[in-house]
Amino acid sequence: MFTVKYAIPNISCGHCVKTIQTEVAELPGVQSVQADAATRTAQITFDAPASEEQILALLAEINYPAAGLAL
Repeated sequence: MFTVKYAIPNISCGHCVKTIQTEVAELPGVQSVQADAATRTAQITFDAPASEEQILALLAEINYPAAGLAL
């Protein structure tokens, strides 16, 4: 199991958080998604068959591209 935390500059409100959490959670293998408008980050825990590449592609597709890993 992997946990990654991405910086997502486009998060600005609760609607953004809900969209990210709902869409990413639908990927097979994703265990949890916590997005935060205050820090503009999303922490995602996943296992196979989900991959980091799939998660990044989905975030870009729903207009919340990751700017890289959050510290």
